[in-house]
Amino acid sequence: MLRKMLRILIPVAAIGILLFGALLYLSTGTGRGAKAQNAGGIQFSKLQQRLLSGFASAELAASSVSTSSPVRPGNYFPTSDDGCPHNLGSNIKVNQNCLNISDPTLQGRAQSNNETSIAQDPNNPSHIVASYNDYRRGDGNCYGAFSLNGGQQWTDTTIPMSFTSGTAFGAARQYWQAGGDTAVAWDTKGNVYFQCQMFQRGFPTTPNPDLSSAVYIFRSTGNNGASWNFPARPVIQSADVAGTGTKPFEDKPLMTVDNHKGSPFQDRVYVTYTEFAADGTAFIYESYSSDYGESFSPRVLVSAASSLCPVSVTTSGTCDANQFSQPFTGPDGNLYVVWANYNNAVTGSDNRNQMLLAKSTDGGQTFSAPVKVGDYYDLPDCATYQGGQDAGRACVPEKGSSMRSVFRAASYPSGVVNPKKANQVIVTYGSYINVNSNESNGCVPAGFSALGTNLFTGVKTAGACNNDILISVSNNGGATFTGTTKDPRVMTSINMQPGQATTDQFWQWATFSNTGRLAVSYFDRQYGRDEFNGYSDISLTGVDDPYTEFNTVRVTSSSMPFPTQFPDVQGNGLFYGDYTGISASDGVAHPLWMDTRSPDLFLCPGTGVTGVPPKVCKGTSVPNGPMANDQDAFTASVAIP
Repeated sequence: MLRKMLRILIPVAAIGILLFGALLYLSTGTGRGAKAQNAGGIQFSKLQQRLLSGFASAELAASSVSTSSPVRPGNYFPTSDDGCPHNLGSNIKVNQNCLNISDPTLQGRAQSNNETSIAQDPNNPSHIVASYNDYRRGDGNCYGAFSLNGGQQWTDTTIPMSFTSGTAFGAARQYWQAGGDTAVAWDTKGNVYFQCQMFQRGFPTTPNPDLSSAVYIFRSTGNNGASWNFPARPVIQSADVAGTGTKPFEDKPLMTVDNHKGSPFQDRVYVTYTEFAADGTAFIYESYSSDYGESFSPRVLVSAASSLCPVSVTTSGTCDANQFSQPFTGPDGNLYVVWANYNNAVTGSDNRNQMLLAKSTDGGQTFSAPVKVGDYYDLPDCATYQGGQDAGRACVPEKGSSMRSVFRAASYPSGVVNPKKANQVIVTYGSYINVNSNESNGCVPAGFSALGTNLFTGVKTAGACNNDILISVSNNGGATFTGTTKDPRVMTSINMQPGQATTDQFWQWATFSNTGRLAVSYFDRQYGRDEFNGYSDISLTGVDDPYTEFNTVRVTSSSMPFPTQFPDVQGNGLFYGDYTGISASDGVAHPLWMDTRSPDLFLCPGTGVTGVPPKVCKGTSVPNGPMANDQDAFTASVAIP
């Protein structure tokens, strides 16, 4: 999921500008040939480690399971809570497992659910399938749930991801230690597809040197996501059983199915992903299946060379630093892929990047050259403003003196085609500089940190910087967008309520109802004291063409505290997840998000020893601090406003 490019200032006297060559700065210095850093045995460049999805980064890092300097709750309180599913008003818990009681040194392990995806059966919208990273087995795994009554009740579904065919790995079976970065989608025949990224952790985290990675697809036939085929079918497999750390790492996949009846490519399954290669590049690739997920085509390069990419890891003009691709289709069968790119040039202290899009009119066999959807400003460096310990990562700093909001975050695109207008393509994405947070209220880009993440003035000042969700519209099938030539400062923002003009909105996902109304759900800090204490809510915005009159409703029944799972030494959570999901039909939306309102549970100190039976306690994350919390997947059924 999504890391900010590392950049270096390179003077270019002839043209009087500074090119921030994120791709040229590596762990041993500058230059394209510099060696990479080690993350769990895999050799990533510093740039690649920033682009690496949050899920994969957390899983690969040996420190993520370290028992040194344990974070222990400061105060414990006996509780009768058994950690089992319960709803919060109209907010419905999707994962149905009861909470495992993890040691404080492994808080978040065996507990969390994050990075959510949700989809409805086009033939019966009351049939819904959801997916997420699930840590109930200790490491991240691909899990999901299904509902047969419009999302009011859910049943867990288990993906058989323990092993796959080992043909590509030199054995009968390839076992997998971790899985995640999930997505779900339906075809028009009632089949459900489940995408799962899998990889091995390698040394030094485990005694197994294997560092292989892969992307797989599962299919559920005839029972609406209750069970799945086994073994999974491969989209891409990168074998590194010897643990060299030099083989490509396959990251941040995303899937869609063309479930438009009458489309020339009806029921075709598309998967895109980022491949981190040993030369420091991060290209976007796509493969498709025309046989219901049984097999996948040879991959095709999506992020082709373009004049939009003058600053490159390799040859100038090569779009080779990318992340967070999303494929989506229109009713005419056209396939679009949108992604975040970091090969653009900037001047002075500017630190923008760009969203790009490519189009396929032949079912994913070839793609157009990239076009610009729009520029954006990624979130600020966490260590600079929050003291965060996840070096080189961005986050969403709260305002004022509090420094609890340190979970990694970044901006990404979410695209969709209007079902009533096949040539109308909508892309939403976050930007820290926008109509509500720019130089006029004290928020100014200030270049880059030593590790390449963005700096701004006004980050911790109330009323200055705040992240917004921008909308860029194409009415000519993705040839050009309203954001192609506009600055983010004058782009249309969907966050125009009075309370949103000075607060952060982030981690959006967009969809259309079959009625043609756009629905966008996102994390929102406009409610209560969210902007100052690091809490968040979920909001839903609805709008019709021409996308100027935005109506917003609050989805969460109460504010969600900042995460404490996967904590740093201060007890603040470093990993919340990288993205959320939403589906909609007949004017009703079903956002799916990570929720932190359930308390975390611990073994009460002094119990579970000889003569003292174990008891369960809640605990504050630090002495006299906030209550430690779990991460669950929650949804709601909300009329699109």
